[in-house]
Amino acid sequence: MHLRYVFSELGQGLRRNLSMHVAVVLTLFVSLTLVGLGFLLNEQTKEAEDYWGSQLQITVFLCTENDPNVKCVSDVTDAQRDAVLKVVEDNPEVAGHHEESKQEAFDKVKKLLGEDLFEGPNPPATAEAMQETVWIELKDPKEYEGIVSAVIGLDGVSGVRDLRDELDPIYSSIDALKYGAWGIAIFLVLAALLLVGNTIRLAAFARRKEIGIMRLVGASSLYITLPFLLEALVTALIGVALAATALLSFWFFVIDQQVRGKIRITPWIGFDAVVGAVFWVTVLAVVISVVPTLLLTRKYIKV
Repeated sequence: MHLRYVFSELGQGLRRNLSMHVAVVLTLFVSLTLVGLGFLLNEQTKEAEDYWGSQLQITVFLCTENDPNVKCVSDVTDAQRDAVLKVVEDNPEVAGHHEESKQEAFDKVKKLLGEDLFEGPNPPATAEAMQETVWIELKDPKEYEGIVSAVIGLDGVSGVRDLRDELDPIYSSIDALKYGAWGIAIFLVLAALLLVGNTIRLAAFARRKEIGIMRLVGASSLYITLPFLLEALVTALIGVALAATALLSFWFFVIDQQVRGKIRITPWIGFDAVVGAVFWVTVLAVVISVVPTLLLTRKYIKV
């Protein structure tokens, strides 16, 4: 296989249908960016749920030595903790539960406020000052009074937090943005598929004589298809590069530099979420470009 010919055909194909390729790149850029934003919003919802709990969760705080609750004279004992867990496990309103240690609670606070704040000889808080908690997942968010009344009076329980009413507008707003981004992205992905198909059709029509000659001299289907495939990959990679730049800029300038320092009620997504978003939009871009190219070239390269 003569690679020089393949790359020569690639360059000619990109020049012949430059306007169509630009349209594909721009459509991919917008659609992939929206898909990436949907992914980032989904990760942000997970971060908020890990910290505050979901609409199906309530939190039981166990006693500490310096607890403001007068019922708590010391840290919760093993027997008291076991009694609380037994009540939780036997309650019919409970779908599941998990415990959170003092260290885990402290790690959450450091992630929220920044680890630098807790360095030095006199940190504002330590792991020992945190409260152990039991996170309870409900079967039905409307049925919670039974479990709350069952645990609130137990020895070793400092209090119960139920933030479902306060958190519902936050989660609803994030979900609306997420599904809105994905909805528009799906529409644009379909548009990108149509553009890719039209680009292949135009490219095949422009090269119909060359394709006929290559067929007559016995060129393989892969040899004829490869320039088309490379064109699709080049446009896809350019679209991915633009989308990745947009996602990284959004995370750095909006979330990391602005929102994170001003709104500390919840931890915010990190750079790893952006890496994950870029990975998935890259996979999507390759699928959008390669699959229709392989399918359509089988039809248009036949002579």
